[in-house]
Amino acid sequence: MIRLYLLLVFCFSFLALNAQDIEDLDSLLIDRDIENYSIRVFSNFKVNKFSIKDDDSKVKFVPNNRYGLGVGFANSKVIVDIAFNIKNSNKEETKKFDLQGTTILKDQYYVNVYAQTYRGFNVKNDFDEPTTFRSDIRSVSIGLNYLYTFDDIEFSYALLKAGLFEKRNKDIYITGGIGAFGGFDYFSANSSVLDESTSPYFNDRGNIKRYQGLAFGVLGGLISYFKLPEDITATVNVMPGIGLVSKKITTQDESYMPSSPMLYKLDFLIGLSYNFKQFYVSLTYSNGSYNTDFDYGNNYGLNLTKAKLAVGYKFKQKG
Repeated sequence: MIRLYLLLVFCFSFLALNAQDIEDLDSLLIDRDIENYSIRVFSNFKVNKFSIKDDDSKVKFVPNNRYGLGVGFANSKVIVDIAFNIKNSNKEETKKFDLQGTTILKDQYYVNVYAQTYRGFNVKNDFDEPTTFRSDIRSVSIGLNYLYTFDDIEFSYALLKAGLFEKRNKDIYITGGIGAFGGFDYFSANSSVLDESTSPYFNDRGNIKRYQGLAFGVLGGLISYFKLPEDITATVNVMPGIGLVSKKITTQDESYMPSSPMLYKLDFLIGLSYNFKQFYVSLTYSNGSYNTDFDYGNNYGLNLTKAKLAVGYKFKQKG
């Protein structure tokens, strides 16, 4: 019944669009210039890892099979890449679903979304206890980042990754913006994420069985573009943010909500692109860091890291 209702709402909404609405939507999402299209092969590195630490000790939860190979296509509006995870037969497998996407809408609206579920983590520490693999530890991270910039940013990000030249004459361009973010974060284990070897280094409230947090906040950003010699372009983007998060922690003995609602985040991206006739090479590295207080001297950190090396072939060389 609910699906039927949603279908009817969608149909009526579509019928309510006038010709101008459809034309605007078409120009927003569809690139009709064949010279902007390319096919590409790439290798990537993705990792969703988290940590628990106090003043003296730190435990990190790091997944395996973090590398992938894939194919895709790109234009000035969108980049679609499909990757296949590389698994090491000598290591325990991390089962995961990792979807990330970034687009630029109307040149000034930066939108990034991600949805990640991981099961199976290496438990590493900084106090010389052996690293163990825990197949029962699971994490879920879902989020959205939105930035409205004060000037055109399509040339500095989407075009760089798609192997396209920007249309401005400036060799250096820097612009800023403001926006918002939201996200849901979760991890759990059968008993505690800390095992017998790591648990003694933390207090009882560090023996966390399950955590869930829902966050909303504001962010700012600086996006920079550099046109270098030999058809090389580069970008450096930095987006710090601060927000409020509703947290619930379940230990082996109780559940509680930490008193501090603050969440601090920092996203950055570094990119390079080299164009050679109909071929191009692009390299990007990005990291998102989220930190909050769990009370009782314990702190939590989440890191979302992604790197990609792509080689593309353009359908048609620009004259």
